[in-house]
Order: sequence, then C-alpha cells, then structure tokens
Amino acid sequence: MTDESEITGPVSPKIEREAAQRAGHRARAARWDLDVAVFFFAILTIVIILLFQGVGYEIVAATAGFGLALGWLMGSRKGRQQYESLYQEELAELLRKSERKQTPEEAMAESMIEATIDEKVQEAMRQRQEKWR
Repeated sequence: MTDESEITGPVSPKIEREAAQRAGHRARAARWDLDVAVFFFAILTIVIILLFQGVGYEIVAATAGFGLALGWLMGSRKGRQQYESLYQEELAELLRKSERKQTPEEAMAESMIEATIDEKVQEAMRQRQEKWR
C-alpha cells in the first residue's frame, strides 16, 4: 500500500471528497464490529439476569440505558479512530488510479464493475431495511 508520506503534493478537491466519502462509509461499517456486538449481548444478559432476580424495573431500565449508551460510544469512538487511516488509504488509492493512464476499454470495464457493486450493495441495504421493518 502507499504510505501516508507519499501523499505530499496538492490534491484535487474532487479526489479529497471522494476519499472522505469512501472512508466515511467504511468507518461507519467498521464501528459495529464483533466487540460491540458482544458488549451488547453482555448487557442483554445482565438485564435478563436482573429481571429474573426481581430487581426493580427502574434499576433494570437504568442499567439497560447505560449499557446501550456505552455501546454506542464504543462504536462511534472506534469509527472515528479508523476514519483517518481509512481516509489516507482511500486518498492514496484514488491518487494512484488518477495517475495511471487507462484505456477506454479499461475505464468502461471498471465503471461497469463499480456500477454492479453499487447495485448489489443498494439491493442488500434495501433488503436489510425491509427485514427490520
């Protein structure tokens, strides 16, 4: 991969925006990883145990709320930490692509692949949203 130190010259605003957008998408996806899921499962287990032990609903609700807030903070912190490295990685990749000369056939093939990937991602997101409704 390209090092951060290799990105020294001026970068076009279009490339910066695209790198920021890609890094943002990847960072949002990375914030909800297995660690956060296990933490949420632990909070759910604690809440269930408290309910079976006859602890008052006020304490159980406060515990659940605190656990959810803490899990959300863990995920958002993880996303912020990863954003900068992902941004540098995307910026280096976009600069490498922009410097490389493409034939019209390569450009068309790449755009078709990107369009197909985008369509599949959009369809998966629609299915996920319908599943949760």
